[in-house]
Amino acid sequence: MDHQLELAYLGLELPDPSTLTPLFGDVVGLTPGAPVGDALTWRNDHRVHRIILGPGARNDATFVGFEAVDDHAFDAVVERLRTAGHDVVDVADELGGERRVERIARTASPWGVDVEVVTGLANGGPVESALVPGGFLTDGVGFGHVVFATTAFDESRRFLIDGLGFTQSDWLELEIAEGIELEVRFFHCNERHHTVALARAPFDLPQRLHHLMVETNDRDDVGAAFDRAWESGLAIPNGLGRHDNDGMFSFYVESPAGFQVEVGHGGRLVTADWDDDRCYDRISAWGHQQLRTA
Repeated sequence: MDHQLELAYLGLELPDPSTLTPLFGDVVGLTPGAPVGDALTWRNDHRVHRIILGPGARNDATFVGFEAVDDHAFDAVVERLRTAGHDVVDVADELGGERRVERIARTASPWGVDVEVVTGLANGGPVESALVPGGFLTDGVGFGHVVFATTAFDESRRFLIDGLGFTQSDWLELEIAEGIELEVRFFHCNERHHTVALARAPFDLPQRLHHLMVETNDRDDVGAAFDRAWESGLAIPNGLGRHDNDGMFSFYVESPAGFQVEVGHGGRLVTADWDDDRCYDRISAWGHQQLRTA
């Protein structure tokens, strides 16, 4: 496998970023990072920030960062994006200090969120979460995964594969209601089963971001987080269950902003001999039933 990228950070814009503090801090168990101007940040490992919450009206993801493993990989990804016809701009002078990275180039994705390719995301010191004593799985695979819904599905798929160099892991097709088909494709850029997934949207949705996922090292930390989510009163679109394709044991909690957060454990790893790029016709092997609406 050509491991060039890892998920570095996700940027979100909300009218009041502090409304997510109870979810990220008290339910998921993330650790606050240093503010960046008016933006709040959250961490799940030693990196200076993994989620950046800025004030604004979009109430959605606005940028996503991918960290190249070295300068050679950075140059290769930027060149591949340009060869695929995407306008890539060096924004180190403009954003390097704010993002706390050494190199940064930006382009626009077809699904409507800016993509930043970076190197050298700063070290913010060790993180110890009393709520997640086992810590989060990030080493070599990035902070988690993100899932976007888009009407520009085919263009987005080409952008991931031809531009960023991702590889499809597998895909999902099923009828979720009479006459309504769900198609989701999952893409990897390292051993994590998917760093990005794309859902084909039948029409423009209020939010591009469907959910973000963080993975714990200890299975029990998922159960404890589920208990906290239940006690919080937040909507739980999917209770505890195990996905069929990536094997992730997880649940989903809905944020006050509308997008969801998946807390999981034990996802399958993609190795060099991966040969399971096939269609699945169910989301979960068991569980993941809707438990509580907003």
